[in-house]
Amino acid sequence: MSESHPYLVGLLGAGIQTSLTPPLHMAEARQHGLTYIYRVIDTGQDHLDRDGLQRVLEAVRLLGFDGLNVTFPYKQRIISVLDSLGPTAERLGAVNTVLVDGGRLEGHNTDVTGFAAAVGNHLPDASLRSVVQLGAGGAGSAVADALMGLGATELHLVERDVERAETLAASLKTRYADRTVTAVPASAAADVLRHATGVVNCTPTGMAHHPGMPLEPGVLRPDMWVADIVYRPLETELMRAAVERGCRVLHGGFMAVYQAAQTFELITGRTPDPERMLAHLERLTATVPR
Repeated sequence: MSESHPYLVGLLGAGIQTSLTPPLHMAEARQHGLTYIYRVIDTGQDHLDRDGLQRVLEAVRLLGFDGLNVTFPYKQRIISVLDSLGPTAERLGAVNTVLVDGGRLEGHNTDVTGFAAAVGNHLPDASLRSVVQLGAGGAGSAVADALMGLGATELHLVERDVERAETLAASLKTRYADRTVTAVPASAAADVLRHATGVVNCTPTGMAHHPGMPLEPGVLRPDMWVADIVYRPLETELMRAAVERGCRVLHGGFMAVYQAAQTFELITGRTPDPERMLAHLERLTATVPR
């Protein structure tokens, strides 16, 4: 795109009016001198089926959007109405970014690469010998894929829905046959946490509307690292407990920023500044009502 090109971008999801993604993108765009309008496409309580998504994407083409972010509950559902997929999205079976190019819709996934970049840049020497991941849903699938790509030797997926964890574990094993991936019922979490070198929370627990801890704080040890993907608030109860026990931590803002930065670059071709975006996210989380 030329420097004078005005960008039109959207976020498609249900119940997303308070998302911080639009102001985060637009603040970074201003730093690059870009005209960049980011709109929320909120389907509210109505979860669109394939035909509904098709109509939305026809409007996206017609209105001249350059791209979309996609969030719950459409990351998997949208795939059937796209023209093509990038390699990460195809491997994962989930899309969080759609590029519009000449009317064609191409799906990408920057959740995987976003989490990998967050760990690589801010926990570069974290031991991946035995990682416990809490939650194996949509976001959990992306994080698990990132952890395996980073070199996790053992990955234990703790889930109340054991069948969902087993499905994800089986998918990962097809690509990482030399690694250990297990599905663990929530009732047996303490067993795998006892030997864990790192823990990642991929559940909603800790969000403003889902307060609490996804595990007992007594299982945390100073030699562990602890990551969260919840970023509202940045300081969840898990993050506070981990810091109190001397753990190295990675709050959810890092993944949010790196996936947003990579989406921004896909859409504009400009290289964003993740540290600047993180500072802006910290200001937003401190001032915007939850």
